[in-house]
Amino acid sequence: MATVTKLEQPVATTTTRMLSLDVLRGITIAFMIMVNNNGGHAYWPFEHSAWSGWTPTDLVFPTFLYVVGVTIVFSLESRLSRGVAPSAMLPKIFRRFVILFCLGLFVNGFPYFPWAHLRIYGVLQRIAICYLIASLLYLWDRRASTKVAILVFALVAYFIIMRWVPVPGYGVPGRNIPFLDKDANMVAWLDRHIFPGRLYEGVRDPEGLLSDLPALGTTLLGMLTAIWLRTSNTLQRKCAGLLGAGVVCILLGELWNPWFPINKKLWTSSYVLFAGGISMVAWALLMWMSEIRGWKKGWTGFWLVFGVNAISAYVLSEVLSAIVGVIHVAPHESLGQAAFAVLYTVIHPAGTASLAYSICFMLVCWVPMAVLYKRKIFLKV
Repeated sequence: MATVTKLEQPVATTTTRMLSLDVLRGITIAFMIMVNNNGGHAYWPFEHSAWSGWTPTDLVFPTFLYVVGVTIVFSLESRLSRGVAPSAMLPKIFRRFVILFCLGLFVNGFPYFPWAHLRIYGVLQRIAICYLIASLLYLWDRRASTKVAILVFALVAYFIIMRWVPVPGYGVPGRNIPFLDKDANMVAWLDRHIFPGRLYEGVRDPEGLLSDLPALGTTLLGMLTAIWLRTSNTLQRKCAGLLGAGVVCILLGELWNPWFPINKKLWTSSYVLFAGGISMVAWALLMWMSEIRGWKKGWTGFWLVFGVNAISAYVLSEVLSAIVGVIHVAPHESLGQAAFAVLYTVIHPAGTASLAYSICFMLVCWVPMAVLYKRKIFLKV
């Protein structure tokens, strides 16, 4: 649903919109668009890790999910402060969940919609699930302590399931089969039985059902951050606390890594802590630059264009990616491949041409979002 609203001037409070949060969201979406459309010859920072380990690309999605957790608290608290009853918020929460999930299905199927093999999982679907559960949890109990307890439970329970629960037909991880084997793990096994023939990688899916449990942990980290930012501490202290918490999470993730490797495709518990810590440190830096130092002009506008219409920008990029992939300018050459070939004729090596392609693709998506931003149109679900 399109709404025309006035974007508030960013101020250093938690009762109004924070510039640094919109900038963080905008940077995340811009990078997400780039890594999803890299021309196929990208340098390693613009590719996902093949399995365990990480690249900058692997930090994009968890950062967006972390921001979702932050905005849940800010949004619900804003409505609660206006006297809206928690029960009155439920229809909107469920409606947003349904819209996000359906948008994800649309993105997965466009333009042919192969219903018999349509992928059910996806980025927007994971956002929808985590948004729904986290929102209900916050309306149930607004205390930080309950979020910490659920976060610890989610991460530890996932570790126990992945490490010691036997995978049917394979055995116990680390004893009968390699721990975190690509195919012989509980996440992949469960997904193959729930949605056979509908998984992103055939026999596994990076947004599988069981890994929604630790992904909820990522959202909870965002919620805990928002709860901290709503305290009566000075903004400087809040920023320092956010930075310190981020460093601690990074260290905890690295400490857990030898026993439960950082793995984006399985969304391991160590990955939740590590990626969440990176998100916190990044936001603390942006908060220091914009809200504390007051450096707001010149560099923030570009990112705000994506930041205030993030879901719309993502959906546009996925639809456009599908279009340039299905339109053929030659029997065996799509429009996207032809565009990359043109860039490669003047830009070398292939990795640099790929970077140029991803930047151009992102800028093409930025233009219509800039028109919406200039007209103060913010599309919300």
